[in-house]
Amino acid sequence: MIDNGGDILVAGDPPIGFAAVDELDGAVHLEQIAVHPDHVRKGVGTGLLRAVLARAAAGGFPGVSLLTFRDVPWNAPWYRAHGFAELPEDRWGKGVRNLWNAEIDAGLHDLGPRLVMWRPTGPRPVPGRT
Repeated sequence: MIDNGGDILVAGDPPIGFAAVDELDGAVHLEQIAVHPDHVRKGVGTGLLRAVLARAAAGGFPGVSLLTFRDVPWNAPWYRAHGFAELPEDRWGKGVRNLWNAEIDAGLHDLGPRLVMWRPTGPRPVPGRT
């Protein structure tokens, strides 16, 4: 990924977490967020995710995509709580589709249901307001 122009955002010194991102289909793609087990549930992952979203917005990208497990609590439900929603298959770009197919070929989908998620870089809507 880094060889292809991707970037790694690091939390802590020494590092306690990171987010790996790349450009894909004209947007930012979040490849992975990882936090050391001693530092989970302390806001490190949320801080990394906010930094990814801020960099995407500052770069003029329309949003952030990711592929994740549907039912693992710290995967899709966590991202959903941070404003991500499932991206319907008819809206996938070629790059996302290629990643999806590569995951299938690697057997990742055999471990549990996966989905593609998306969050626009604009402000999150406030419930009850238009």
